[in-house]
Amino acid sequence: MEVSGKIIAILPIQGGTSKSGNEWKKQDYILETHDQYPKKICFNLWGEKIDQYAIQSGEEVTVSFDIESREFNGKWYTNINGWKVDRAGAAQAMPAAGYTPDNFATGAVPTAPDFGPVNPIDDLPF
Repeated sequence: MEVSGKIIAILPIQGGTSKSGNEWKKQDYILETHDQYPKKICFNLWGEKIDQYAIQSGEEVTVSFDIESREFNGKWYTNINGWKVDRAGAAQAMPAAGYTPDNFATGAVPTAPDFGPVNPIDDLPF
């Protein structure tokens, strides 16, 4: 699943040691959507993803996430676990082969690649 919006708050990093002795850390972020009725969504990143994405307050992002619920002492808790973060404007379409910003702006059309001579004897019969 994905959600897009603006990061309005970054909560402190939480961490500890698991029962198996492994260190862990997570950080919660508050994202506000741009819907007609904006919603605030708290999602989290775990471990190395915190440093990998280095999210800053005020950034426009699209977060890919999984939702997971678990039961503890008769109560259910739901987490929104982010696994990918794209910044607004970072995923721009690549120009088609042969087009550069220069020839695209001027209207120049690139020539088709040369695949060598065509030999009708080697053509398949279908």
